[in-house]
Amino acid sequence: MQLCLSSMIELLRNKVLTFSGSILLSGSVFIFLFTDRFYEAIENGSLWVREYFGTFYLWLGLGCVLFLLIIAISKIGRIRLGKSPPEYDRLSWIAMLYSAGMGAGILLRAVQEPVYMYLNPPIATGSAPEIISLEYTFYQWGFTAWAFYGLFALIIGYSLFVEKQDIRLSSSFKVFHSNRWGKSIDILTILTTVIGLVAAIGLGTSQIEGGISHLQSKDPGDLLTNLFLVLIICVLAFFSAWAGVNKGIKRISNWNIYITISLLLFVFVLGNIPEIISNFLNSLYHYVFDFIPLSLAGGNLDPGEQFLTDWTYYYWAFWLAWAPFTGVFIARISKGRSIRELIIGVLLIPSLGSFFWFSVFGTSAFEFIEDAGTYSNEFSNVFTSVFIFFENYPLPAVSSLVVILLLISFLVTSVDSAIFVLGMFTDKGNTEPKKKYRLVWAVLIFIFCEAIIVLGHTKPDSNVLTAMQKFLIISSLPFAILSVIIVFLFSKKLLQKRN
Repeated sequence: MQLCLSSMIELLRNKVLTFSGSILLSGSVFIFLFTDRFYEAIENGSLWVREYFGTFYLWLGLGCVLFLLIIAISKIGRIRLGKSPPEYDRLSWIAMLYSAGMGAGILLRAVQEPVYMYLNPPIATGSAPEIISLEYTFYQWGFTAWAFYGLFALIIGYSLFVEKQDIRLSSSFKVFHSNRWGKSIDILTILTTVIGLVAAIGLGTSQIEGGISHLQSKDPGDLLTNLFLVLIICVLAFFSAWAGVNKGIKRISNWNIYITISLLLFVFVLGNIPEIISNFLNSLYHYVFDFIPLSLAGGNLDPGEQFLTDWTYYYWAFWLAWAPFTGVFIARISKGRSIRELIIGVLLIPSLGSFFWFSVFGTSAFEFIEDAGTYSNEFSNVFTSVFIFFENYPLPAVSSLVVILLLISFLVTSVDSAIFVLGMFTDKGNTEPKKKYRLVWAVLIFIFCEAIIVLGHTKPDSNVLTAMQKFLIISSLPFAILSVIIVFLFSKKLLQKRN
């Protein structure tokens, strides 16, 4: 009893945890009580952000990619993050960073996004619709997304293993060392992390519910089922985070990769293999060749303000929201690797894996549409499209069940990674945070996520996706501005070291 009481007192004295938790709890209560007003507020706020800061998001994404490439090819790239050998073998390392960084998202958009781009080409390059579709899908899931993650992995890894600081941004730069500024930066990082994570949970559980409803031949969108799924995900993630990186997160991440590759090979082998490979290589060539004008929406690579608003700005906000905890987690598991290996590994390997994934599923979906002769928007629903897709293959019930289990597993690894990282932030940067911090964050994430699920069911024409698109674009803006500041400070630090 005395031990429990002392633990509670320690938690309450933690100002970063107390303030962050208060914001999340009060925000959850406000959403539950004034759902319509909150929805209208984020709708208006997101329009303002997109109007005045949309171009800023594009420049920021391109700048992060170029910055990391310069660091990788420079002498700085040879610096090793710690003196010991890598803690994890390369396969486990890739499995963990991919599970934490993308995970359920590739199942959510595997079919729906390439098909949408195929039927509504966003850019006019003169290429075939399937090439344009995959090129733009690559752009939204490729180097820029992983550059946001890699930037924070680099900064935190350098601070943690080279300078022997802790994982908090407030400890990485002297300008943030003051009590007020340091705590503000840590709180901003925590809130951005939680909002990005909750968005992923909301979308993932909505897809799981969509799959279950599809198997039962009923309309998706049941609120109570979604709320129950959030509870299951958070409980499983808590037990995984409680077990730690080696016993929990590593094992589940390896499982995710094995099942994902099996699912990918299943579709690949039964698909048009020459066409898949051709589309993958052609789209990759165009993506790399067009990368800079594509990143700045220039000339015939400008999809228009409305498209950028609905798609690209939202994606950049989503990747930014995930950058703090994914970057910290990648840094945590990258001890012993060189900066060059970290950057190249984070930028290239997961991107190429995602590109091939979308090529396999996208090309197969294009052929189904062409062979059918008529298309009635079967793949338009982001939550059910992949389940409808597998109806064209043998044993659709089995493959749908595998997708549901994989979605749960991916969400668990994303949430347990975030719980672990948030525990580090609030436990003074400790790389093995006390278990009471892990418990507190599991509970806070659960409560806030339930509020967001309710928000997504506010209006008949709304869902979790539209609600989170608006919310993320607003909440990620302060962190996007902070990203520019820390790139400048980190560059200054490296130049001073060289001199």
